[in-house]
Amino acid sequence: MPLLEIWREKEGCNGIPQTILESYRPGESIDIFKESLSGNSIYYGGENIPLPFNLEILKWAKETHKVVSEAKVPSGVKFYNIYGINLETPHSVCYGSEEAPITDIRDLRFSEPTYVCVDGDGTVPVESAKADGLNAEARVGIPGEHRGILCEPHLYRILKHWLKAGNPDPFYNPINDYVILPTAFEMESLHEKGMQVTSLKEEWEIITEDQGNQDGNKNSLVNSISVSQGPSKQSSRSEAHATVIVHPQNEGKQHVELNAISVSIDA
Repeated sequence: MPLLEIWREKEGCNGIPQTILESYRPGESIDIFKESLSGNSIYYGGENIPLPFNLEILKWAKETHKVVSEAKVPSGVKFYNIYGINLETPHSVCYGSEEAPITDIRDLRFSEPTYVCVDGDGTVPVESAKADGLNAEARVGIPGEHRGILCEPHLYRILKHWLKAGNPDPFYNPINDYVILPTAFEMESLHEKGMQVTSLKEEWEIITEDQGNQDGNKNSLVNSISVSQGPSKQSSRSEAHATVIVHPQNEGKQHVELNAISVSIDA
Protein backbone atom coordinates (compact mmCIF):
# COMPACT_ATOMS: atom_id res chain seq x y z
CA MET A 1 0.00 0.00 0.00
CA PRO A 2 1.57 3.34 -1.05
CA LEU A 3 1.82 5.89 1.73
CA LEU A 4 2.22 9.63 2.09
CA GLU A 5 4.48 10.28 5.08
CA ILE A 6 5.15 13.67 6.65
CA TRP A 7 7.49 14.58 9.45
CA ARG A 8 5.55 17.31 11.27
CA GLU A 9 6.26 19.56 14.19
CA LYS A 10 3.32 19.81 16.58
CA GLU A 11 2.88 21.22 20.02
CA GLY A 12 2.82 18.54 22.70
CA CYS A 13 0.61 18.35 25.81
CA ASN A 14 3.26 20.17 27.83
CA GLY A 15 3.52 22.98 25.29
CA ILE A 16 6.88 21.76 23.98
CA PRO A 17 7.08 21.17 20.19
CA GLN A 18 7.38 17.52 19.21
CA THR A 19 8.39 15.94 15.92
CA ILE A 20 6.19 13.06 14.79
CA LEU A 21 5.93 10.98 11.61
CA GLU A 22 2.40 10.89 10.21
CA SER A 23 1.34 8.33 7.60
CA TYR A 24 -1.62 8.59 5.24
CA ARG A 25 -3.15 6.00 2.95
CA PRO A 26 -4.25 7.14 -0.55
CA GLY A 27 -7.81 7.97 0.53
CA GLU A 28 -6.59 9.78 3.62
CA SER A 29 -4.19 11.96 1.63
CA ILE A 30 -6.89 14.03 -0.07
CA ASP A 31 -7.34 16.44 2.84
CA ILE A 32 -3.57 16.92 2.99
CA PHE A 33 -3.45 17.77 -0.71
CA LYS A 34 -6.36 20.20 -0.35
CA GLU A 35 -4.70 21.98 2.56
CA SER A 36 -1.21 22.06 1.04
CA LEU A 37 -2.52 23.53 -2.25
CA SER A 38 -5.04 25.92 -0.68
CA GLY A 39 -2.79 28.91 -1.40
CA ASN A 40 -1.32 27.63 -4.66
CA SER A 41 -1.49 30.00 -7.63
CA ILE A 42 0.22 30.90 -10.88
CA TYR A 43 1.07 34.38 -12.12
CA TYR A 44 -0.16 34.85 -15.69
CA GLY A 45 -1.21 37.88 -17.72
CA GLY A 46 -0.55 40.24 -14.88
CA GLU A 47 -2.68 38.46 -12.31
CA ASN A 48 -2.49 35.55 -9.87
CA ILE A 49 -4.68 32.62 -10.90
CA PRO A 50 -5.63 30.24 -8.05
CA LEU A 51 -4.66 26.60 -8.61
CA PRO A 52 -6.04 24.60 -5.69
CA PHE A 53 -6.30 20.82 -5.57
CA ASN A 54 -8.69 19.95 -8.42
CA LEU A 55 -11.51 17.84 -7.01
CA GLU A 56 -13.15 17.56 -10.43
CA ILE A 57 -10.12 15.76 -11.86
CA LEU A 58 -10.13 13.49 -8.80
CA LYS A 59 -13.80 12.71 -9.49
CA TRP A 60 -13.04 11.84 -13.12
CA ALA A 61 -10.17 9.65 -12.00
CA LYS A 62 -12.42 7.72 -9.61
CA GLU A 63 -15.04 7.22 -12.33
CA THR A 64 -12.38 6.02 -14.77
CA HIS A 65 -10.99 3.62 -12.15
CA LYS A 66 -14.48 2.20 -11.61
CA VAL A 67 -15.01 1.64 -15.35
CA VAL A 68 -11.62 -0.02 -15.77
CA SER A 69 -12.02 -2.22 -12.67
CA GLU A 70 -15.36 -3.52 -13.96
CA ALA A 71 -14.13 -4.15 -17.52
CA LYS A 72 -14.00 -7.69 -18.85
CA VAL A 73 -12.28 -9.10 -21.89
CA PRO A 74 -14.91 -10.01 -24.53
CA SER A 75 -15.20 -13.67 -25.41
CA GLY A 76 -12.97 -14.58 -28.30
CA VAL A 77 -10.45 -11.86 -27.42
CA LYS A 78 -7.10 -12.79 -25.89
CA PHE A 79 -5.46 -10.40 -23.45
CA TYR A 80 -1.70 -10.20 -22.95
CA ASN A 81 0.16 -8.03 -20.45
CA ILE A 82 3.67 -6.66 -21.02
CA TYR A 83 5.16 -4.38 -18.39
CA GLY A 84 8.51 -2.74 -17.65
CA ILE A 85 10.92 -3.89 -14.93
CA ASN A 86 14.40 -3.19 -13.54
CA LEU A 87 13.95 0.52 -12.83
CA GLU A 88 13.50 2.13 -9.42
CA THR A 89 9.91 3.32 -9.30
CA PRO A 90 8.49 5.61 -6.59
CA HIS A 91 5.96 3.84 -4.39
CA SER A 92 5.70 5.89 -1.19
CA VAL A 93 6.79 9.46 -0.53
CA CYS A 94 8.05 11.22 2.58
CA TYR A 95 8.27 14.98 3.21
CA GLY A 96 10.49 16.55 5.83
CA SER A 97 12.75 14.73 8.25
CA GLU A 98 13.11 14.25 11.98
CA GLU A 99 15.74 17.01 11.99
CA ALA A 100 13.81 19.34 9.65
CA PRO A 101 10.07 18.69 10.05
CA ILE A 102 7.26 20.40 8.14
CA THR A 103 5.82 23.19 10.29
CA ASP A 104 3.21 24.51 7.82
CA ILE A 105 1.46 22.02 5.56
CA ARG A 106 1.10 24.75 2.93
CA ASP A 107 4.88 24.63 2.51
CA LEU A 108 4.67 20.99 1.44
CA ARG A 109 4.74 21.89 -2.25
CA PHE A 110 8.10 23.62 -1.81
CA SER A 111 9.72 20.68 0.01
CA GLU A 112 11.98 18.12 -1.63
CA PRO A 113 10.58 14.64 -0.90
CA THR A 114 12.34 11.31 -0.53
CA TYR A 115 10.91 8.19 -2.10
CA VAL A 116 10.60 4.53 -1.23
CA CYS A 117 11.08 2.80 -4.57
CA VAL A 118 10.08 -0.62 -5.86
CA ASP A 119 10.69 -2.47 -9.11
CA GLY A 120 8.90 -1.08 -12.13
CA ASP A 121 9.35 0.97 -15.30
CA GLY A 122 10.19 4.22 -13.53
CA THR A 123 6.54 5.32 -13.50
CA VAL A 124 4.34 2.29 -12.81
CA PRO A 125 5.34 -0.32 -10.17
CA VAL A 126 5.36 -3.95 -11.28
CA GLU A 127 2.56 -4.94 -8.91
CA SER A 128 0.35 -2.15 -10.22
CA ALA A 129 1.12 -3.04 -13.84
CA LYS A 130 0.00 -6.64 -13.23
CA ALA A 131 -3.11 -5.71 -11.23
CA ASP A 132 -5.47 -5.24 -14.18
CA GLY A 133 -7.97 -7.83 -12.90
CA LEU A 134 -8.25 -9.42 -16.34
CA ASN A 135 -7.73 -13.03 -17.36
CA ALA A 136 -4.41 -12.72 -19.18
CA GLU A 137 -3.06 -15.35 -21.55
CA ALA A 138 0.41 -14.33 -20.41
CA ARG A 139 2.15 -11.64 -18.38
CA VAL A 140 5.73 -10.75 -19.23
CA GLY A 141 8.03 -8.21 -17.59
CA ILE A 142 10.91 -6.91 -19.68
CA PRO A 143 13.62 -4.37 -18.81
CA GLY A 144 12.45 -1.01 -20.05
CA GLU A 145 11.32 2.52 -19.23
CA HIS A 146 7.67 3.58 -19.20
CA ARG A 147 7.73 4.97 -22.76
CA GLY A 148 11.13 3.76 -23.92
CA ILE A 149 9.94 0.15 -23.67
CA LEU A 150 8.19 0.71 -27.00
CA CYS A 151 11.64 0.78 -28.63
CA GLU A 152 12.89 -2.43 -27.01
CA PRO A 153 13.66 -5.25 -29.51
CA HIS A 154 12.59 -7.74 -26.82
CA LEU A 155 9.05 -6.31 -26.94
CA TYR A 156 8.68 -6.89 -30.66
CA ARG A 157 10.05 -10.42 -30.45
CA ILE A 158 7.34 -11.24 -27.94
CA LEU A 159 4.61 -9.55 -29.99
CA LYS A 160 5.67 -11.39 -33.14
CA HIS A 161 5.55 -14.68 -31.27
CA TRP A 162 2.08 -13.99 -29.81
CA LEU A 163 0.69 -12.71 -33.12
CA LYS A 164 2.42 -15.50 -35.08
CA ALA A 165 3.71 -12.79 -37.42
CA GLY A 166 6.40 -13.68 -39.94
CA ASN A 167 8.76 -16.62 -39.64
CA PRO A 168 9.42 -18.18 -36.22
CA ASP A 169 12.21 -16.42 -34.33
CA PRO A 170 15.02 -18.96 -33.72
CA PHE A 171 16.44 -16.82 -30.90
CA TYR A 172 13.24 -16.57 -28.85
CA ASN A 173 12.31 -19.14 -26.22
CA PRO A 174 8.60 -18.73 -25.36
CA ILE A 175 8.71 -21.28 -22.53
CA ASN A 176 11.22 -19.44 -20.33
CA ASP A 177 10.58 -16.12 -22.02
CA TYR A 178 14.10 -15.06 -22.65
CA VAL A 179 15.63 -13.61 -25.76
CA ILE A 180 19.08 -14.50 -27.06
CA LEU A 181 20.55 -11.69 -29.13
CA PRO A 182 23.71 -12.55 -31.11
CA THR A 183 26.16 -9.68 -30.60
CA ALA A 184 29.33 -10.99 -32.27
CA PHE A 185 30.39 -13.77 -34.61
CA GLU A 186 33.89 -14.35 -35.96
CA MET A 187 35.27 -17.43 -37.69
CA GLU A 188 38.67 -17.90 -39.33
CA SER A 189 40.12 -20.90 -41.09
CA LEU A 190 43.70 -21.55 -42.21
CA HIS A 191 44.91 -24.51 -44.26
CA GLU A 192 48.62 -24.96 -44.81
CA LYS A 193 50.99 -27.91 -45.23
CA GLY A 194 48.39 -30.54 -44.45
CA MET A 195 47.12 -28.78 -41.33
CA GLN A 196 43.81 -26.98 -40.99
CA VAL A 197 43.15 -24.61 -38.09
CA THR A 198 39.70 -23.15 -37.51
CA SER A 199 38.85 -20.65 -34.79
CA LEU A 200 35.40 -19.48 -33.75
CA LYS A 201 34.24 -16.68 -31.49
CA GLU A 202 30.58 -16.03 -30.78
CA GLU A 203 28.84 -13.83 -28.22
CA TRP A 204 25.22 -13.43 -27.08
CA GLU A 205 23.12 -11.34 -24.75
CA ILE A 206 20.47 -13.33 -22.89
CA ILE A 207 17.64 -11.01 -21.87
CA THR A 208 15.33 -12.37 -19.19
CA GLU A 209 12.94 -11.11 -16.50
CA ASP A 210 14.34 -13.57 -13.93
CA GLN A 211 16.25 -11.44 -11.41
CA GLY A 212 16.41 -14.07 -8.67
CA ASN A 213 20.07 -15.00 -8.94
CA GLN A 214 21.69 -11.78 -10.06
CA ASP A 215 23.08 -11.09 -6.57
CA GLY A 216 24.02 -14.69 -5.85
CA ASN A 217 27.13 -14.96 -8.01
CA LYS A 218 29.29 -11.96 -8.85
CA ASN A 219 31.93 -14.04 -10.68
CA SER A 220 31.93 -15.28 -14.25
CA LEU A 221 31.35 -18.99 -14.84
CA VAL A 222 33.92 -20.66 -17.09
CA ASN A 223 33.61 -24.16 -18.56
CA SER A 224 35.87 -25.87 -21.08
CA ILE A 225 35.73 -29.06 -23.11
CA SER A 226 38.34 -30.78 -25.27
CA VAL A 227 37.86 -33.66 -27.69
CA SER A 228 40.31 -35.49 -29.95
CA GLN A 229 40.13 -38.12 -32.62
CA GLY A 230 42.99 -40.30 -33.78
CA PRO A 231 43.81 -40.84 -37.43
CA SER A 232 42.12 -43.66 -39.31
CA LYS A 233 41.61 -44.77 -42.87
CA GLN A 234 38.43 -42.70 -43.12
CA SER A 235 39.47 -39.56 -41.22
CA SER A 236 42.42 -37.41 -40.26
CA ARG A 237 43.74 -36.70 -36.78
CA SER A 238 41.90 -33.78 -35.18
CA GLU A 239 41.49 -31.97 -31.89
CA ALA A 240 39.03 -29.34 -30.72
CA HIS A 241 38.86 -27.16 -27.65
CA ALA A 242 35.99 -24.86 -26.59
CA THR A 243 35.49 -22.46 -23.67
CA VAL A 244 32.21 -20.92 -22.59
CA ILE A 245 32.16 -17.88 -20.30
CA VAL A 246 28.89 -16.83 -18.67
CA HIS A 247 29.14 -13.38 -17.10
CA PRO A 248 27.02 -12.30 -14.09
CA GLN A 249 23.58 -10.95 -14.86
CA ASN A 250 23.32 -7.17 -14.99
CA GLU A 251 20.04 -5.26 -15.40
CA GLY A 252 18.22 -8.24 -16.89
CA LYS A 253 20.98 -9.07 -19.36
CA GLN A 254 23.58 -11.83 -19.25
CA HIS A 255 26.59 -11.89 -21.56
CA VAL A 256 27.80 -15.25 -22.89
CA GLU A 257 31.03 -15.87 -24.82
CA LEU A 258 32.06 -18.94 -26.77
CA ASN A 259 35.65 -19.39 -27.97
CA ALA A 260 36.61 -22.52 -29.88
CA ILE A 261 39.50 -23.80 -31.95
CA SER A 262 39.96 -27.00 -33.91
CA VAL A 263 43.08 -28.46 -35.50
CA SER A 264 43.10 -31.30 -38.00
CA ILE A 265 46.06 -32.95 -39.72
CA ASP A 266 45.62 -34.76 -42.97
CA ALA A 267 46.28 -38.48 -42.76
